[in-house]
Amino acid sequence: MRNLKVVFIADIFGDPGLEVMTRMLPVVIRNKNVDFVIANGENGADGKGLTVDLANLYYEAGIDVITSGNHIFDKAPLRKEFRNLPNLLRPMNYPPGSGGHGMVTVKSKSGVEITVINLMGRTFMSPIDCPFRAAERELGRLKSKSPVVIIDFHAESTAEKQALAWFLDGKVSAIIGTHTHVQTADEKITPAGTGYITDAGMTGAFDSVIGLMPNVAIHKFMTQTPQPFTLAKDNLHLNGVYLEINPETGKCVNIERLNLP
Repeated sequence: MRNLKVVFIADIFGDPGLEVMTRMLPVVIRNKNVDFVIANGENGADGKGLTVDLANLYYEAGIDVITSGNHIFDKAPLRKEFRNLPNLLRPMNYPPGSGGHGMVTVKSKSGVEITVINLMGRTFMSPIDCPFRAAERELGRLKSKSPVVIIDFHAESTAEKQALAWFLDGKVSAIIGTHTHVQTADEKITPAGTGYITDAGMTGAFDSVIGLMPNVAIHKFMTQTPQPFTLAKDNLHLNGVYLEINPETGKCVNIERLNLP
């Protein structure tokens, strides 16, 4: 059986992110013969949150599973729609009663089942449940399922992301860091076979400050006052990661950064 080919698309930011994703993803799928696509979509709706219509546009563009993070509940109507969007995840370590679900198992184009888990960090973020214990608990229940498990770890702290990679070394196929919107150059395969990158980056306007107009961000930092949330529109890029995974062992055998203008 050939290696499973997976693409993870970094945080899609607003309409600029949607534009470059819908233009570039079909090219990536065709050129890489991709079996499965995951994307972080929590910044899709004007940079904060997600809507049902946007989620459906992502699915139509070829995305199989949508992950998220701290902005997933910013658009209140979405909370009631999780049951109608089974392949949309919120961080698994949110407290009970928050709505939605943090894990899904989906069959890829090649017929291999892939489990996607969404986690969120706690350092410099909301004081939610422990992502380490949440992952350990859920992985203990997955022993009878496919060995292919991919985690989106939405976290601020580099140290927290790296620590999770060592904690789960060999227990999952890949851990993809998201949230900072700045792609890191540390992609690697850990000793026991887990693909890892601290942050996959951002899909959207790169003449920006993590997606926002530079003058808005500068004024906010200089005055320490709230500013309009104005999205940048120029120099569009698709960021993400390309993975090759052995479907029988679940081990990652190749990881490449994607940074496509």
